[in-house]
Amino acid sequence: MSNPTSGSSIPGVASRRQLRVLVVDDSAFMRQALSRMINAEPGLKVVETARDGRDAIEKSRALRPDLVTLDIEMPGVDGLTALRTIRRECTPPPAVLMCSSLTTAGSQAALQALRFGAADVIAKDASSVSLTIDAMRDELISKLLAIGNASVDRAARAMVQAATPARAALAGASAANGAGTMTAGVNLTVKPGHTFKRGQFELVLIGSSTGGPPVLETLIPRLTSDPGCPVVIAQHMPVLFTRSLCARLAEACKLKMVHAEHGTVLQPGHVYMCPGGTHAHITRSGAKLIITTSDEPKTELYRPGVSVLFASGAKSVMGKVLGVVLTGMGDDGATGALELKARGGTIIAQDQDSSIVYGMPKAVVTNATVDGILTPDQIGDVLSTLCVDGVKSKAA
Repeated sequence: MSNPTSGSSIPGVASRRQLRVLVVDDSAFMRQALSRMINAEPGLKVVETARDGRDAIEKSRALRPDLVTLDIEMPGVDGLTALRTIRRECTPPPAVLMCSSLTTAGSQAALQALRFGAADVIAKDASSVSLTIDAMRDELISKLLAIGNASVDRAARAMVQAATPARAALAGASAANGAGTMTAGVNLTVKPGHTFKRGQFELVLIGSSTGGPPVLETLIPRLTSDPGCPVVIAQHMPVLFTRSLCARLAEACKLKMVHAEHGTVLQPGHVYMCPGGTHAHITRSGAKLIITTSDEPKTELYRPGVSVLFASGAKSVMGKVLGVVLTGMGDDGATGALELKARGGTIIAQDQDSSIVYGMPKAVVTNATVDGILTPDQIGDVLSTLCVDGVKSKAA
């Protein structure tokens, strides 16, 4: 039986059909609270709840939900074990939103979940969950709609390609040429195999959101030596999560990884992670580039804002900027990319098929600011050409 087409109560987020959700949490209060919020959204319907990982696995097998909200910390079979089993045994696998405690351990577990195939994570403050649960609503619903619709669309594209080999071959040729999707009227100058020069840019700015951390783990190790400029990353996450992500990237990065703070002076050969929960602006003081943090502009929904980072970076170095827009919901980065492009910058976007959610890359493709549409591996190849030959030890 087909599901009804539904609208959404979240501005800017639409659902094309009602998505079926399995809610998993060992807390009866959380199961009830999450179910109440989800069922109040026309585009979503809770089909069942589960109290632990084993229960979640059994009900995922039986019900084949579109979405699963999955607690990480549970007795018995924990969320990470359940996630891996659900992703492996359900075809097509449901999109999974992890619910993690807002702690250092919780943030580390959340990043591990993203590596195991979770689409996104939402943080819950265990110390005041009864007071903050309703504040989660907009984030919870917008993430569920974004990852759920993207997952359904991805499965549909895979079925069409599998059923029509000629179309699949055409799609493969398009990806090989860096054409991607939504490229009508866009002149792509950065394609697979494109090379940059060390020192060509004064800044490399990377923006990502939903699905971004695993992609960053692919890209950052490709910077094998000093690219001749600082690299700055804005990832939509709480500050504890960005600290954990920075520490994880540092394990694989040949350059010095720094979790930035207000007043951090940018240096070539370093990679900076913008702190979560606040906007990061790049300003110039003489020859120095400095990160400053603030709540402004308050109109920007996501913090750190990619558009804020891009626009301030473009102004500070007058366009000698490479901007990279990775997977993510919404359109953050689009207005910043317009300013960066107007000042002579270069924009690369992740392609649709590899994006967990194609909102942010699609936005820069649609407004015709993009110079290249590439897979994560192809972006990594291009970034590696900024580096001099050889591998240097981490900067002091």
